[in-house]
Amino acid sequence: MKRIGILFGQENTFPQAFIDRINQKAREMNAEITAEPVKIDKVVQGEPLKYHVIIDRISQDVPFYRAFLKNAASSGTAVINNPFWWSSDEKFFNNALMTKIGVPVPKTVLLPSNQLPADTNQNSFRNLAFPLDWEGIFSYIGFPAYFKPHAGGGWKSVYKCSTPEELFNNYNETNQLVMMLQEEIKFEEYYRCYCIDRQDVWVMPYEPRNPFHLRYLRDTTVAPEKNKFLTDVVLKINRALGYDFNTVELALRDGVPYAIDFCNPAPDADVNSVGEANFEWIVEAAANMAIRRALNHREGLNNLTWGDFIYASANNEPVTEGAYDASVKKKPINKIRTKKPAKKAATKNESVKNQSVEVMPEKKSKKSKAA
Repeated sequence: MKRIGILFGQENTFPQAFIDRINQKAREMNAEITAEPVKIDKVVQGEPLKYHVIIDRISQDVPFYRAFLKNAASSGTAVINNPFWWSSDEKFFNNALMTKIGVPVPKTVLLPSNQLPADTNQNSFRNLAFPLDWEGIFSYIGFPAYFKPHAGGGWKSVYKCSTPEELFNNYNETNQLVMMLQEEIKFEEYYRCYCIDRQDVWVMPYEPRNPFHLRYLRDTTVAPEKNKFLTDVVLKINRALGYDFNTVELALRDGVPYAIDFCNPAPDADVNSVGEANFEWIVEAAANMAIRRALNHREGLNNLTWGDFIYASANNEPVTEGAYDASVKKKPINKIRTKKPAKKAATKNESVKNQSVEVMPEKKSKKSKAA
């Protein structure tokens, strides 16, 4: 029996819908797959779990869960998203990586914390010039600008600054947070895009300046050409980073898509905020991904996803889109085929909504190594 678990906190609508969808699909497929909430009664080093796949929705807020997931991954559990990468990832690095792979991002600079970190003193910062080159920084970024933590999310400690004086006043409120100052992108269009399993993308028109409950726009029509254009950018970002469950926010200025916020590995998936149509797509795509990963699970081996950046770095190669996926030559136990509706709906995306999943018999093939 393949077991899929979901680790979650305060959210209510997505976890149970995800569990129910997988179990429904398993019955239809006549497959030995089951989904359930993760239950933890003890965590012993190196001891395998009963879960072949775990969807992580909460460890960003609970360090105990993050350690638990790393331990699970060491024994072969496919944890989504990769807990090792997420532990080391942060927004400023993501921006830097985008400049290397050709994805436009706002001009951004890193700033030291306003207050000294614990167990440090002035001598700990003898390599840091004082004062900083504020004139050069302001000339590069311009005003208005956004002042935000270099890691984290949830719109915590995010400021819009119109003048240097306003920046310094806000800086005094940030204590030990490492911050970054970012150019404001004055956009004509804005999109929030779900990306699941680095292959399925759902583009949602979005207005970040609206109150939270009005940000997902009711008019969800996106022209096919624009949808394809945005999808390609989203895939490029997620394949470089290696995220299997993420959202990417793109702001279009003069037709150029700027990646604004693209490190959301536990993004909002509540039906009450994203809306029924978006929620249905997320549940279906996430369920299909979890089933694929369960069927392809290799007992006792690494079942995590690594991005093109990690693959290229480990092999001393340039970062090339799809390099990691091309390097993985393992043969799946089963293949999943999704039946597309006979009549294509005129929607903004190639939706997985209402698709059914079949198990295809494994074909005999020559053995190949896993990279």
